[in-house]
Amino acid sequence: MSIVLVVNSGSSSLKYQLVDVAAGAALATGLVERIGHDDGRATHAVRGPAAGAGGAGEGEVREDLAVRDHDAAFDWMLRAFAEHGPSLEDHAPVAVGHRVVQGGARFFEPTVITELVKINIDELSVLAPLHNPANLAGIVSAERAFPGVPHVAVFDTAFHQTMPPAAYTYAIDREVAERHRVRRYGFHGTSHRYVSRAAAGFLGRPVEELKLIVLHLGNGASACAVDGGRSVETSMGMTPLEGLVMGTRSGDVDPAVLLHLQRRAGLDVDGVDDLLNKRSGILGLGGHGDMRDLVGAAEAGDARAELALDVYAHRIRSYVGAYAAQLGRVDAIVFTAGVGENAAEVRRRSLAGLEGFGIELDDARNAERRGGARRISSDDSRTDVLVVPTNEELEIARQTLEVVAG
Repeated sequence: MSIVLVVNSGSSSLKYQLVDVAAGAALATGLVERIGHDDGRATHAVRGPAAGAGGAGEGEVREDLAVRDHDAAFDWMLRAFAEHGPSLEDHAPVAVGHRVVQGGARFFEPTVITELVKINIDELSVLAPLHNPANLAGIVSAERAFPGVPHVAVFDTAFHQTMPPAAYTYAIDREVAERHRVRRYGFHGTSHRYVSRAAAGFLGRPVEELKLIVLHLGNGASACAVDGGRSVETSMGMTPLEGLVMGTRSGDVDPAVLLHLQRRAGLDVDGVDDLLNKRSGILGLGGHGDMRDLVGAAEAGDARAELALDVYAHRIRSYVGAYAAQLGRVDAIVFTAGVGENAAEVRRRSLAGLEGFGIELDDARNAERRGGARRISSDDSRTDVLVVPTNEELEIARQTLEVVAG
């Protein structure tokens, strides 16, 4: 009774995991890509104990095919489970958990999906036009594929609804802000929640006692100040564009730059949007959108890549200092997600020079490559520095099960 299907539906993709919450493990994972195109691709992999069942329950299957819409993507997923396992009869999900990006100020917690909830998700698409419509399409298709179980929306923004007004309010005309719902919402909330609790478990202390700075560094990147298990500040704002330097996103930039580019460079609104979201970040600065390539180029003497790394780390260091001031003390700084978990050079640069604040890395521990949560700070560091792998799918499954069970 602890099996949950987790769905992450994009505009042209469907990611899924069948999760055994009690075991804390995925039984199967899958990805259907390029939905709506003739050259779609689909992958289904059986994981953990289910992979050793023999016959159809082993390994990974890949298929090139045309996937017309999300209904067709779910049909392929059901066929993959039936043909390659694990059997959905033997591992029937008690619920389906859906990642939904934008919950606005309406959704503070995971929510059983009703017709009214779907209307609200659709209305909030104005704040996340690239994400919420796709999330909703996945919900509709999943309800058709799994009509007999509850469906639960887990919102990226919900964890940050505990921020105080001083943290989420922008200093613009109040009536304009309220009319157009302009405020900081924050994202990556599912990851920040999971990692902060996992860090507390690693430290052997209740999360309610801890003050943490969590750095979720992937292609998208965000920082979060977590006080007693509650988000009190985060770097992403009304959209995921604000804050840290990212793979292709600029992060913080003077708003007047946008006006300048419209007036002097002839860019329209769509042009500015494309520049800041798709042609900026480490790609725009260093010519590489993948951190592994950027670090390699910097090590080979590429001056552009070196500057991009310095800017990336400088921004992180600035947020660490600001959040330390907001929290009053920092028990641990936690790195997570693809870059945070794997890029030792990024971690080193991001915390360099902070020894006077009680933050000191151990070079050997930082360079070590292994899975699981680990400490990379020195024995003399007053603040623990940790690497904790994130698991957003497990967190979504846990929250989903809590809702349907309670």
